[in-house]
Amino acid sequence: MSISLTDHLAAALAEQDDTPLVVAYSGGPDSTALLHALALQSPRPALRALHIDHGLQAESGLWAVHCRRFCESLDVPFESARVSVDLSRGEGMEGAARRARRAAFTAALRPGERLVLAHHRDDQVETVLLKLMRGAGPEGLAGMRERRPLGAGEQWRPLLGLPREALLDHIALHALETIHDPSNDDPRVARAWLRGTVLPALREHWPHAAHSIVHSARLCGEAATCLRDGWLEAYAQLRGADGSLDAPGWLDLPHAWRGPLLDHWLHAAGLSAPTTAQRETLERQAREAAAERLPLVGWLDTEVRAWRGRLWAMPRQRPFDGTWSSPWQGEPLALPGGGSLTLGGHRLPQAVTVRYRLGGETLKPVGDRHTRELRDLFQRGGIPPWERPRMPLVVDGDTVLAVADRWLSEAGKPVFEAAGMAPLWHRGD
Repeated sequence: MSISLTDHLAAALAEQDDTPLVVAYSGGPDSTALLHALALQSPRPALRALHIDHGLQAESGLWAVHCRRFCESLDVPFESARVSVDLSRGEGMEGAARRARRAAFTAALRPGERLVLAHHRDDQVETVLLKLMRGAGPEGLAGMRERRPLGAGEQWRPLLGLPREALLDHIALHALETIHDPSNDDPRVARAWLRGTVLPALREHWPHAAHSIVHSARLCGEAATCLRDGWLEAYAQLRGADGSLDAPGWLDLPHAWRGPLLDHWLHAAGLSAPTTAQRETLERQAREAAAERLPLVGWLDTEVRAWRGRLWAMPRQRPFDGTWSSPWQGEPLALPGGGSLTLGGHRLPQAVTVRYRLGGETLKPVGDRHTRELRDLFQRGGIPPWERPRMPLVVDGDTVLAVADRWLSEAGKPVFEAAGMAPLWHRGD
C-alpha cells in the first residue's frame, strides 16, 4: 500500500524535535513537492527556503524569480544565493556544481537549523549504482545517509524511503508549477544516463529492484558503522600532530579499514578522496617507497606524498617560476610559489632581494659556529622536499640573509635587528 508524501512527512516530523527547517529549494518537482508538503503540515514547522543559483543556465535568473513567488504564495521566507562554479579542480560540471552548492548551504545554515533535502528512493538507487561502478566499499554502497552534520547544523533527507512517484502524485494533486532543468536529461551526465537507460531496464526485468537496492544499501550502512569504530580508533593513533599519517601503520590495517580511514583523513583536510584505482596506486607506491624516491599520487585538487615513513596530503601544487626575484624592503610581497613574505609592518633601510633557491647556497645560521650548505640545513631541519623549492630566500648579492622565517644568518641578524623585525613567511594554500 502506497503512502502519500504528506503522510510520510507527518510521520517523519513526529519523530523529530522542533528544530527550524531550511528546505533546499531548486524549483524542480522534487523540492517543490517537499516544500509544499511541509508548508501544509499541521502544526506547521518553523520553515524557510534556500535557493541556489548556479548561473549555469540562461534561465537561472528567471528560476530564482519563480521560486521567490512560489514561496510568497506559501508565506514561507525565501533566500537565494548565487554561486560561482569552479571547474578548475577537474571534477566535472556535476561535481563542481555540487561542491559549490554544498558550500553555499554550509554558509547559509544558522546554528541549530536543519537543511532538508528532497532526495528520494530513486535518487538513492542511482547513488548506490554510481558508487558500485566506482568500486566503493560498504561506506559508499550505503548511499546517502538520512542525517549528517552540516556547518552550524545538520542536513536531513526524510524521503529516502519514498519513491519519486509519491512526489509526482503530490505535484499533480495540487497542480503545482515546477521548473525543468534540461541538464537532468543530458545523457553525458552519469546520473541522467542511469535514469534514462539503466533503471528502466532494471525495473522491466526486476520490478522490485529499487526496493532490493535500497535494502542492500541499508545493510552496507550498518556494516560501515561497525567498521567505523575500528578505523576511527586506528586513525587517532596514526595521525600525527603535523597532520601526516603513519604510512606503514596505515598499510598494515585491514583492507576494509584503509579506504574509509584515508577518505576521512583527506576530507578532514578539505581535500578530495581518491577512486579505488588511485588508492591502490598510493598503497603500492607507499609500500615501495625508497629513501631516494618521493612517491606522489594526485587526483582532482589533491596530492598525497610519501616521505620519511609518513603520508602527507596537500592541495595540488601548481608550477611556478623558480628563477623569479624581486627587490624588497619589507612590504607584503606575493610569492609565485604561493603565500607571501612580510616584515610585519616594518621596513628595511635599503632594498634587498627575494628569490628562490638556485643551488649551492650557504649561510652561517645565528648561533651556529659553522657555515652550512642550505641543502644540509633542509635535511637536518626536516623540511619536506616539496616545500624546499618554494621557501623564499632573502639575499644581498650572493649573501643569504634569511631563509623564509626558518633561519636567520649572522650576516642578516644586524639587518633585521635594525628593522625591528625578522621576515614572516605566510605559506598560503
